[in-house]
Amino acid sequence: REMTLAELSSSTKPVDLERFLKPSSLVPVSGKVTDIIKHLEVPQTPLDSARQLYNFVLDYMVYDKSNPGYGRGDSLFACDAQTGNCTDFHSLFSSLGRFRGIPVRFEIGYPLSLDSEGEISGYHCWAFFWTDEKGWVPVDISEADKNPTKKEYFFGNIDQNRVSISTGRDLLFEPQPESGPVNYFVKPLLEVDGSRVEESEFKVQFRNL
Repeated sequence: REMTLAELSSSTKPVDLERFLKPSSLVPVSGKVTDIIKHLEVPQTPLDSARQLYNFVLDYMVYDKSNPGYGRGDSLFACDAQTGNCTDFHSLFSSLGRFRGIPVRFEIGYPLSLDSEGEISGYHCWAFFWTDEKGWVPVDISEADKNPTKKEYFFGNIDQNRVSISTGRDLLFEPQPESGPVNYFVKPLLEVDGSRVEESEFKVQFRNL
């Protein structure tokens, strides 16, 4: 269902909140990536701080898939190229938020059209940040970049036309793939002789019940 900032309220603090403050292999929380915001005066509340970072990433980056290296959710790539897709936008936001002590979780899945059924052409991702006042607050910065008239909406609100597949980065499975942790999980995971197969053909379809 749709989530709106106005409806969000404080909830029990998750026991695993600390893990959403830690770096992952492509999402550092120090160094070059976080240096880009050190000139900013930090707002007093986490909600205002997250809003400042949302606006910063929106101004700093452009949705553009022409640069090689996009789509891995690599904060350093996003920092240097200032372009990318949804994974790059929300990885940079995650790095910056965690640097400021704001827990941020990465979520990935598929967007759904308004039709009653159909085939989905590609994945989409977004993020949530935690405040004690509101709980988990959604942001969709790449959609705000593609749809500037919805800039205000996509801070604290997300539409219901999406389905989540996984949360987090450097994911561990049981049994664990020989090729190691998974950067993010949104498509079939294939291995041949211990090596991951990145390109494979598959379809994702949906139908309203």
